[in-house]
Amino acid sequence: MGKGKIFLVGLGPGAADQMTGRARRAIAKSEVVVGYAKYLDLVKDLLDGKEVIRKGMTQEVDRCVAACDRAREGKAVALVSSGDSGVYGMAGLTFEVLLRNSWTPEDGIGVEVIPGITALSACASLVGAPLSHDFCAISLSDLLTPWPAISRRIEAAARGDFVVALYNPKSGRRQRQLLEARNILLRHRLADTPVAIVDAAYRDRQAAKLSTLDAMTDYEIGMLSTVLVGNSSTYVRKGLMITPRGYSHKYDGLTGELKDGERSGRSLSMGLEGWKACVRRYLRETPSVSLQDAARNFDVPPGQILLAISEAESSESGNRFAALVIPGAEAAVLDAVREWGRIQILLAGGTETLCVVRMNGDALFRHGERIYADSGDLSLSIDRARLSRAWFVSWDTESRGVHFVDAAGNSVFEIDLIKHGGRFDPSGLESYVNARSRLVGGAQGR
Repeated sequence: MGKGKIFLVGLGPGAADQMTGRARRAIAKSEVVVGYAKYLDLVKDLLDGKEVIRKGMTQEVDRCVAACDRAREGKAVALVSSGDSGVYGMAGLTFEVLLRNSWTPEDGIGVEVIPGITALSACASLVGAPLSHDFCAISLSDLLTPWPAISRRIEAAARGDFVVALYNPKSGRRQRQLLEARNILLRHRLADTPVAIVDAAYRDRQAAKLSTLDAMTDYEIGMLSTVLVGNSSTYVRKGLMITPRGYSHKYDGLTGELKDGERSGRSLSMGLEGWKACVRRYLRETPSVSLQDAARNFDVPPGQILLAISEAESSESGNRFAALVIPGAEAAVLDAVREWGRIQILLAGGTETLCVVRMNGDALFRHGERIYADSGDLSLSIDRARLSRAWFVSWDTESRGVHFVDAAGNSVFEIDLIKHGGRFDPSGLESYVNARSRLVGGAQGR
């Protein structure tokens, strides 16, 4: 008996002319075709003379097992999915089933993934060009994925300004998920953000509608629908939904003429390297701006602003300086603070200051995995595990301190020296300078 093979075939959206030649050839080579009944109906003209195994909507594991069993018998098997078998299709599950049964690519039955046009691409083609810039796909089905995980992904996509394709938006039993998704998106997108709702792309009941984020739930949406939510740049014109690629950032209109400061074939002035120079220029030109305001202006965590400052040449950031504490020395910084005399602790959340407490430095101490501070009127307790980096920071002539951020660069808390009569306490300032000289691993702050 010869070694069998499984073809994981993506059928595309459904129309015969949307299926790839490779997919057709794989089905033609197969002795057995396995799939969801409705998907098999899309290729019924290719099934003559073949063993056909039809399974229901929720019988995905049964489909995989049936395909594997026939392949182990030495047969060539086509396991079909609509769209692309690797995108919400049967490819991932098939590999899981095989690997759980000690399959190896070298010695086991053969497996070949045959890609197809995704629902995402098919639906987008019917409404214009909504996917011309960064996008992501999120399934709203909570049959296999916990809702908290889905909501976090929607939140992250919305916060990141991705165009979002929502798969499985509704079913007979799942009615509220789409409304919840819309509400999350509305926290970060304007109400009139363009939305496309496409049903049964390239099939008999094809329909496409344009709406807005606030009004999209007024339309009939079901399991055959895919919902495309635009980003902050997406617009509708002449009945087409379009997301610009970003050429306007570099060129003056669509003339091909470069904007001032831009170079052909090179990263934008606000590219990976250039944006830090933009941060430093902004700080020079706005001498009164705070760290939190700068972070809000560039829509980045404060830790990213501190990194840009620390890489400055000479006085490139004006009177703002930052120096990264040697990794692993954060605890030593906290010990040094106890010698600074009167201090001010700013407890932060992202780019917002939550509370300000003044106390003596020796009221700050570590115990186990927590940091404690007691002003007499207010007690603070901070989990040390949240602290990822620390920066010695000088902000003009007014502030000397150390700023702690988490792994994402968000502010956790800041400890500053306090001025008396318009000047820092000499012994406290000396202790601060000594600690900085011992514990920084990068550019020196002042």
